[in-house]
Amino acid sequence: MRNKTNSFRLVFMFVLIFALAAFPGSASANHSWGKYHWARTSNPFTLKVGDNVNSAWDSYLNEAISGWNPSTVLDLTKVSGSTSGSTCAPTSGRIEVCNAAYGTTGWLGIAQIWTVRGSHIAQATTKVNDTYFNQAQYNTPAWRRLVMCQEIAHDFGLDHQDENFNNPNLGSCMDYTSDPDGPPSNEHPNAHDFAQLVSIYSHTDRVTTVGTAAADAPPGFANADMHAQENWGKKVRESADGHSTLFERDFGNGYKVFTFVFWAE
Repeated sequence: MRNKTNSFRLVFMFVLIFALAAFPGSASANHSWGKYHWARTSNPFTLKVGDNVNSAWDSYLNEAISGWNPSTVLDLTKVSGSTSGSTCAPTSGRIEVCNAAYGTTGWLGIAQIWTVRGSHIAQATTKVNDTYFNQAQYNTPAWRRLVMCQEIAHDFGLDHQDENFNNPNLGSCMDYTSDPDGPPSNEHPNAHDFAQLVSIYSHTDRVTTVGTAAADAPPGFANADMHAQENWGKKVRESADGHSTLFERDFGNGYKVFTFVFWAE
């Protein structure tokens, strides 16, 4: 992935400021989740995204990465995957993205995030379920873009802007919808998503979890089997219509695994 120049970032910030000024209502919500973020000592930081998807998903993974890369605090760069779609095991210090026919699990996509020392993300995975994406209802570019864009964003700290499937689209992949291509389209990030990333990563840390292994992790934490729903832990949040659920598995001493679930309609 190419490096962005300082001039590009400056231009993007002017565009972002203009957009937020023009549409102040769109920036009224806070959609970080629990202040979770990747620890790093400077901005922008580069986060590797492991490519474990097949040719049916390659273009959508590429679009999600390029879609988030105008951020002034975060660079995503695609690298060869370290796992396979069927297992989608995490890799310390980065994101792994996978697809497979995971079965009639009920979910289109899930994001799983390992956190350490209270609020720092140490590793993460995104899975998209071909059992549903091979069905006519979801086998569309719009649905694939929405789910891939949203699940990757959970992996670096963003939550949903809205969880109502039936109200007008906000023009963000962090907005749930029954009509992802709109108008407006919910297939890509919007200005408020980028503003929220700036808010999440406005500080720096004394340590880094990017590209490193979690220190002093309890046994079974880093390589925990999180595939089956019975391993996700307790339900800590659910949207009013039940389409979105957040689970938490607590390993103690600030070490947790969170699972964001995007359920099929």
